[in-house]
Formats: sequence, structure tokens, C-alpha cells
Amino acid sequence: MYKIKDEHGEFLVRLARKAIEEYLKTGKEISPPEDTPQELWEKMGVFVTLNRFNVPHQVALRGCIGFPLPLYPLVKATIKAAIYAAVDDPRFPPVELHELDNLAIEVSVLTPPELIDGKPEERPKKIKVGRDGLIVEKGIYSGLLLPQVPIEWGWDEEEFLSQTCWKAGLPLDCWLDKDTKVYKFTAEIFEEEYPKGPIKRKPLVKEGL
Repeated sequence: MYKIKDEHGEFLVRLARKAIEEYLKTGKEISPPEDTPQELWEKMGVFVTLNRFNVPHQVALRGCIGFPLPLYPLVKATIKAAIYAAVDDPRFPPVELHELDNLAIEVSVLTPPELIDGKPEERPKKIKVGRDGLIVEKGIYSGLLLPQVPIEWGWDEEEFLSQTCWKAGLPLDCWLDKDTKVYKFTAEIFEEEYPKGPIKRKPLVKEGL
């Protein structure tokens, strides 16, 4: 059963776009709208992803930042994550206002991370591609990959674990280390079909398999 209604997911995507646009114009963070649904004031984790459309059917990542933990009310977290994804992702230069017409917005609402207990070698059996996202932590290092990422790249569970280790700046096989903590979470994802286009719930291809 979905926690986030479709219309609320659409609200969040439109809010993310507005937050970016206003920040690029004024340098200021917008306040939550007065008509924000009450459900969106609950504290939840969220990530905002920006995808650049170069030509039809060719998409490239332009930014992705968020909050794995439920630190802020969802409406406020979405505003902050959208701005950070646009101007603070260290992998990319800050988005410029003219780029927005070619960027599609994606919002992923996260469940709280759940620690995967047990023997490290059994971790692949305790996660599921098409349902789970992952967080890997060891010492000062930490990396997160959203549930849609292994679908897009065609990874199985072991490769997903390895790539999350790499995202954390750790060796690919660090998930086999007992001192490495691995968390899983799920997400409800809403996206523009194309820049400024209709907004839909994004299914994960392997969901339910």
C-alpha cells in the first residue's frame, strides 16, 4: 500500500521545480506553500534528482542530493534537496536558469533505513533489486544508491552492494567486511515524463518479481 498519494507526489515534484527556479532567480529558499497537504508535514527522507534531456529518449544525470533520514518535514526537505541538487552536487557545476527547460525533475520519498543484520556474505539474500535502496557505512565513509539505480544499470544484488561501496569511496568488496554497516530502504518515486511534462509515479521494473 502506498504511503504517498499520487496527487501529493505531483505536488512535491512541482514544488521542487519551483524551489529551484526561485532560488536561481533570487538566491533565496522558498517557504512551503499555504496549500501544502497536512500529510507532507510528516518528517521523511527524500532525494531530488535532475535529469537532462539532450535529445528525445537520451537522458543524463545533472544532479542528485537528498536526506536519507527523516530530519525535516517532507515539504521542507523537498525544497532543500531540490536546491542542493541544482547548485551543490559536487559532481556537476551549478545549474543555470536557462537549463531548467531541459531538466526533468524526479522526487524519491524514502522509508527510514533498516540495518541488515547477520553474516556479511548473506547480505545479497536480504535485499531485492527493484525494491530496495542501499546505504553503506564504514568509519567516516558513507554511500547511498536509490532503488532505481540498479534497475537502470542492470545490476544484480551483489553488484548493487559493490557499487554502493564504490559510491562510498570504499573497495568494491567492502560489503563482505563485518565492520561495514549496510542499510536498506524503499522509496516512492515521482517524475516528470519530460521537462515540465506530466508527472507520474515511477515504477521499478522488477517490483513484485
